[in-house]
Amino acid sequence: MADPRDTDPADRDPSESEMGRRSHGTSISPWLVIGAILAIAAAVYAISAIFV
Repeated sequence: MADPRDTDPADRDPSESEMGRRSHGTSISPWLVIGAILAIAAAVYAISAIFV
């Protein structure tokens, strides 16, 4: 169960702070996803140009 909003830091549940710490960083960059989509699109374009 989540702690109330203005809970004293000493009274907070330790597992709640660990979950908050893990959720700050993204696991994968949005630019990496966009780059991967563009790379796949370029590969499909090149392969289709070879076979047509």
